[in-house]
Amino acid sequence: MNITFNRDAYQKVFDDLDEFRDYCRFEGKVFDEKSLYKKSDPVWQAYQKYQNYLRAKARGGKPRRRHA
Repeated sequence: MNITFNRDAYQKVFDDLDEFRDYCRFEGKVFDEKSLYKKSDPVWQAYQKYQNYLRAKARGGKPRRRHA
């Protein structure tokens, strides 16, 4: 029986876990491995919002003006 090993998939999971752990450590959130990829978890949701913020910041987009 031959089991295929997808190294890229494993590497992505462990890289994501390291980045999530660092986020929790620096932002003072409770780190739990079960929260990884769990959309209903508040800590994972906050991490996703943070990732989106970094992505938008890297794009160099200017913040939108709000009209009063």
